[in-house]
Amino acid sequence: MIFLTNEHIEQVLDMKTCIDAMEDAYSELNEQRAGYRPRIDFYVPNEPHYYRWGTMEGASRKLGVFAIRMKSDMLAWENQDGFMVEDKYCIARGRYCGLIFLLSTRNAEPLALMNDGYLQHMRVGACAGLGTKYLARQDSTVLAMIGSGGMARTYAEAIKLVRPIEIMRVFSPTKRNREVFAEEMTVKLDVEVIPVDSPQQALEGADIVSLTTDSLVPVIRTEWLEPGMHINNVRNNEVGPDVLALVDVRARLGTSTLHAERNAPDVVTGSDGMFGFIAGNPKEKTRIPASPHHEIDNPNITTIPEIMAGRRIGRANDRQITFLNNQGTQGLQFAAVGGTAYNLAKAKGLGHQLPLEWFTQKIRD
Repeated sequence: MIFLTNEHIEQVLDMKTCIDAMEDAYSELNEQRAGYRPRIDFYVPNEPHYYRWGTMEGASRKLGVFAIRMKSDMLAWENQDGFMVEDKYCIARGRYCGLIFLLSTRNAEPLALMNDGYLQHMRVGACAGLGTKYLARQDSTVLAMIGSGGMARTYAEAIKLVRPIEIMRVFSPTKRNREVFAEEMTVKLDVEVIPVDSPQQALEGADIVSLTTDSLVPVIRTEWLEPGMHINNVRNNEVGPDVLALVDVRARLGTSTLHAERNAPDVVTGSDGMFGFIAGNPKEKTRIPASPHHEIDNPNITTIPEIMAGRRIGRANDRQITFLNNQGTQGLQFAAVGGTAYNLAKAKGLGHQLPLEWFTQKIRD
């Protein structure tokens, strides 16, 4: 039994390895050799913010692992530079608590506890890369990035691996953030990265658009879309129904969430669209911003695993606008990428040893 920090995982897990692990996992899913449980949240009211616990689970028979990802967040909803955003933290702003518990499906042995931060960004970026691989035009060279945080960095890295990106334009509401992103990614990816003053400027002439924000409201408009574009999101809130109505092909990774009615007594579709149980009185519940239910959540929409297997058609021509809702299968993603990172780290002798007896017992439950 070992504990893997973000630093341990970063030593062994690169983006190509992540993409390969996810593609293998979706092939397993198509063969009914892997599975997952959609994310479920639990909200507890607190002043002035809200507490949220979230979990998701998945298993890979190829790797012989089961993973549960657990996260403990205080939530703050606030206006930043004209955009309503959701901030998350543990104890104080800038600190976070997220863990992956990895277990063997071969003998039920606890294998590892892992920090989820680095792996979380990498697995989401890898899935954006897969969505781009199966939906974007082959000749896509211009990438528009809306957002400049950790997800924007992994999205850019993954997309550069699957398409011949030559120019990237980045918009973030904070000028310094987009400038730092441009400087860093120009060097890292060896492409021209240009910071721009508006999301519209970023989208002009773009082949691929990636939305990587914390926004609770749409960040792009229909009049900015052009034939042939491919769009990746990270949250349901980032596009409105008007944008989705113009999209020719909509896809997602898999079942993204269970759904609940907003007026149910003890369940809610939370601020980022995930199913959750909520504690609190009716007034306290209204503090949680409601995420709109989009057509993209429809269970009949195409999935990337189905496109990979040839059961559904993705892009049919170069003028279609395609859209990946980069949600669903989260538990499987943590099993696939977490299991891969565990094997690589163990082979290198990385990780803090934890006594196995701390995690097993002689009392039957």
